[in-house]
Amino acid sequence: MSTLGNRDFVKMNGLGNEIVIVDLRRTPSPIGAAEARGAALQEPYDQLMALYPARSGADASICIYNNDGSEAGACGNGMRCVAALVSRETGKGRLVFETAAGAIACWDAGGGLFTVDMGPPRFRWDEIPLAEEFADTRRIELEVGPRGAPILHSPSVVSMGNPHAIFWVDDPGAYDLAKIGPLLEHHPLFPQRANITLAATPARDHLVIRTWERGAGLTKACGSAACAAAVAAARLRRTARKVTVTLPGGDLAIEWRDGDDHVLMTGPVEYEHEGRFDATLLADAGAAS
Repeated sequence: MSTLGNRDFVKMNGLGNEIVIVDLRRTPSPIGAAEARGAALQEPYDQLMALYPARSGADASICIYNNDGSEAGACGNGMRCVAALVSRETGKGRLVFETAAGAIACWDAGGGLFTVDMGPPRFRWDEIPLAEEFADTRRIELEVGPRGAPILHSPSVVSMGNPHAIFWVDDPGAYDLAKIGPLLEHHPLFPQRANITLAATPARDHLVIRTWERGAGLTKACGSAACAAAVAAARLRRTARKVTVTLPGGDLAIEWRDGDDHVLMTGPVEYEHEGRFDATLLADAGAAS
């Protein structure tokens, strides 16, 4: 049986990161991978954010699906969209959501901006996770291209609820990320696959990135990748702990707080439209899930 058939949805975006939100709090039912893929064919999205009843006093529990049907642990841009929607519904300026990556607090930062507390980054090789041990995850041994003359090498790796690999380059736009990204996403070193980011640091308070997003592909904006790149840059002393991250879709303000190690992401949200999933088109996908 289809969970999403005849279900209303809201389409939003965070800096062009396409987000579809479905509210299942009153009629909770699981969404299978095939149905999530079918929904993406009806209403193209990068991430599907499904709201469920909270289990421990939070405002909602959220399951996050990539457009290939896989589940994601975190989606910073999607969390801002959900926060904006639920804030408008409830009148609350501060909200807490349960996710696979833990409880995530979000709040209205004013001026159409929302802030997401993405929590502390994780650096240990088995927390990211990696398939083999590296004592220092600020730089690991991984190369792309000819031996002795790689085009990319020595990425920083970190988990922001999802695994991230950040390659440091002069110009993130100078590489064919659509070709390189899927190869690295599925590299044996990443047992849960990885988000692949190319990052430049033109100033102490500024990063420029492009990201191939695990399970979604090339994206105009990936919030968790922006956080991961900012943290990795600060660990390497490339930047300070408070930076602007420029993505193809626009800018995010990222702060890696010294006091509690939490990473705060602030950025805009945009409402696009509302719609309803076609039950007939999703029926087979629901049965297959």
